[in-house]
Order: sequence, then structure tokens, then C-alpha cells
Amino acid sequence: MASSALTEDVDRLVARVAARAQASARSVAVAESLTGGQLATALSSGDGSGEWFRGGIVAYHPEVKYDLLRAPHGPVVTPETATAMAHACRRLLGADCAVALTGVGGPGPEEGRPAGTVFLASAGTDGDGSVAGFRFDGDPIAVIEQSIIAALTALVAELEQPDA
Repeated sequence: MASSALTEDVDRLVARVAARAQASARSVAVAESLTGGQLATALSSGDGSGEWFRGGIVAYHPEVKYDLLRAPHGPVVTPETATAMAHACRRLLGADCAVALTGVGGPGPEEGRPAGTVFLASAGTDGDGSVAGFRFDGDPIAVIEQSIIAALTALVAELEQPDA
């Protein structure tokens, strides 16, 4: 993480995820592509993470998304891919909730999508979930950092939902 303000934001959000996960006795997992494991690294530093963090899947190559996470064949920077990644990750890792990220870090476009395009999906045990699209500005590091903040924020929101 680049700046101390960003590190403080990540630390604050990880602490909120940890507190909510522990209070609700729910577990968390992540599937990530453009963030390359950095989201899982952030979560593993959380208080009591051995109790609530099930782990992460870094699915950087499209074939991993297709074969392991059951993403639909074709472009991978899509809401459908993020959704498939989140649901498969939750199921494969036995977590109560999961988030997934796929996108274009940059510096150039991919799959006809501009750099900074990110899709973030969440999945809970109730079978529901959500997906959101973002367009982050900056170089690849800035896009990754903003993606991690968005994913942690989504995890806090997911954990604030009533237990299914």
C-alpha cells in the first residue's frame, strides 16, 4: 500500500471486518484477480483472522476463472464473472460470505474495457449477493488500492446483513 492514509483506511476496514465477523461468528473468503492476493494479505492481518478468514483464491489467468470458479467462458472483466467467482469461492472455501474482484488494472485497456474498470461481487449463504461496477482513476497501483478499499467496504456491508 502506498500512502499512510491508505494504509490507515485498509487497517480500519480490516478491523471492522474482523469485529463484525467475530461478533456474528461468520467466516469470510475472497476471490481476486487484478489485486493478485493483496486483499487476502490485508485480511490475514486482521485480529483473530485464523478464526474467521477462510482464505483466498487468486485467479489471475482466465482459465482459472473458467475451470475453478465456473466463470462463463468469454471476457472475464464482466459482472457475470465477478458473480461466479464470489459464489464459487464461498462454496469452495466453506465461507459464510465472500467477495470477488475482476478488472483492468492498466495501464492500457483489456477486452475493450478501459483501465480502471473493476467489477466487485459478494455472495452470502442465503444465495443472494450483489455486484457493482467501478471506474477507478490512476495508475495500476492506484486502481488496485481503490479496489481493495471497495472490497473491504463490501465485506463490512455483507457482514452487517442479518445472518441467513
